[in-house]
Amino acid sequence: MQPAMSELLLRAADEKPTYDLAFVPPEWVLVILGFTMVLVFMTLIMTKRLTPMVALILVPTIFGLFAGAGLGLGDMVLDAIGNMAPTAALLMFAIMFFGIMIDVGLFDPLIRFITRLLGDDPAKVVLGTALLAAAVSLDGDGSTTFIITTSAMLPIYLRLGMSPVVLTCVAGLMNGTMNILPWGGPTVRAATALNLQVSDVFVPMIPAMLVGLVVAFGFAWMLGIQERNRLGRIDATRLDGSADGGLLAGVPKLFRGADSKPGARASLHTGNLVTVGIGGPAVAAAQVDPTDTAMADTMLDPTRATLRPKLIWANLVLTVAVMVLLVLDIMPLPYVFMVGAGLALVMNFRRLKDQAAEIVAHAPSIVGVVSMVIAAGVLVGVLSGTGMVDAMAKWITSVLPTEVGPFLAPITGVLSIPFTFFMSNDAFYYGILPVLSQSAAHFGIDPVEMARASITGQPVHLQSPLVPAILLLVSLASVNLGDHHKKVLWRATIVSLVMLAVGILTGAIPLFVA
Repeated sequence: MQPAMSELLLRAADEKPTYDLAFVPPEWVLVILGFTMVLVFMTLIMTKRLTPMVALILVPTIFGLFAGAGLGLGDMVLDAIGNMAPTAALLMFAIMFFGIMIDVGLFDPLIRFITRLLGDDPAKVVLGTALLAAAVSLDGDGSTTFIITTSAMLPIYLRLGMSPVVLTCVAGLMNGTMNILPWGGPTVRAATALNLQVSDVFVPMIPAMLVGLVVAFGFAWMLGIQERNRLGRIDATRLDGSADGGLLAGVPKLFRGADSKPGARASLHTGNLVTVGIGGPAVAAAQVDPTDTAMADTMLDPTRATLRPKLIWANLVLTVAVMVLLVLDIMPLPYVFMVGAGLALVMNFRRLKDQAAEIVAHAPSIVGVVSMVIAAGVLVGVLSGTGMVDAMAKWITSVLPTEVGPFLAPITGVLSIPFTFFMSNDAFYYGILPVLSQSAAHFGIDPVEMARASITGQPVHLQSPLVPAILLLVSLASVNLGDHHKKVLWRATIVSLVMLAVGILTGAIPLFVA
C-alpha cells in the first residue's frame, strides 16, 4: 500500500555534511528563496544578461547569503566542486582526445568514403548525411559537427537540387540523439547536479541511444526517399555545374568566393577547418591527390599540417580501445580519456612544441565547458548546503497528488522535452532536476534513475533557438529556422519518446515504484 504523504515527508534523508550557518530561516523562506534563485538564474542566462558561468557563481552566492550561509558558504561550494572534479577532468580530456583525432585525419577517410558512395541518389545522400553527422558527433561539439557535415554535404545537396532543410533536419536530429554521450554536456550536467558518476547515468542508457539512432536513421531514409521521388535521379552532367547556369546561384554566400567569381574562395577558418568555395572545384582539387578529390568541397583542409595518414590505423585502434573501455566501465572514464589523450599526443606529435600547440588549439573549447562545470559547484553547493533543495522538494511533494509520485521518473522524461527546448540545459539540469529528484526520492526513486530520464529530451533540446550550434547550422545552410523546426521538431519528439520508452523497457528508468 502506498504510504501516506505525511509518512513520506518524515522519511530520513541521506546523510549530508553540516555547515556553520549564520542563521537558519524558516522553511517557507527557503522555498521562496530557492525558487526565486532558480528563476533569476534562468532569466539572466536566457535573456543573455550574464554568461552561464558568471550567473552560476554570482546568483547562488547572493541568495546563499540571504539564506543564512554566512561563512559556511565557502565550505559548501568547495565540497560541491570536489565532487565535480572527475566530471571536469572527463570533459577536458574527452574534448582534447576527439579534437586530436579530427585534426590528425581519423575521420577524413569516412568523409571520402561517403562522398564516393553517394553518387547522385538523393536517398543515399541523405543517409550519408546522417552517418557523417553521427560519426562527427562523437566529439561532443555540436558546432564542429554542423560545420563539417554542412560543408561536406551542402555542395552535393545544391548540385542535385535537394532541399537544404532536409540536411539541417537530419544533422540536427542525429546530433541531438548523440548528445547524451558523457562528454556531450547534458549527461554530465545531470550527473553533476545530482552528485552521481557519469558512467552510472550513461551506460544503462546505451540501448536507448542506439534505438534512438535507428529511429533517426529511419527518418533520414524516409526523407531521402521523399527527395528521390521529388527529384528523381539527376543527370551526372549537372553535377559539374555546367548546365542550367551551374546551380551556383543557389549556393549560400559562405560557400562562394567573396566576389562570386569562379575560382574564388571564402575565408572562414576554424583551426584545421577551411571553407572551400564551391565555385572553384579545380582550385580545391589541386590541393589533394588528383585521384582523390572527395575532400575538395569540405571544410576539413586536405593539406593541414596536423594530418598523420601513416598513423591512421594506430589512431583507429586507440579510439576503438577508448570506446570499448567506456562501455565496459572497468576504469574511471576521466582516467581513460586522460591516458587516451596522452597517447594520442605522443603518437601523433613527437616534438614538444607540436604537443603544446595542439593542446592550445583546443583550449578555448575546454576552458568554456570545464569552467562552467566547476562554476556549477556554487549553485549545487548553495542549493544543498543551505537546505533550499530539501525545502523546495518537500513543498513540491506536498502539493503533488500521492498517485503521481511513483511515476515521477517517466514524468520527468516527458517534461524534459519542452523544458529543455524553452530553457537552457544549465537552467534545467542545475535548477529544475535537483528539485524533481529530491521530490522523487520521497517515493523511493533513485536520483540516478531521474538523471537517466532527464536526458531523453535532448533530441528536441538541440533544435532550440537557445542553442548556438543550431543557429550556426541553419546559418551555414541558409535555412529559415522556422522551416527547420517544422520538419525536425515532431521527428525529434518521437525519437525522445522512443528513447524514454526503451529506457523503461530495459529497466534503466522505472515506470513506477510500488
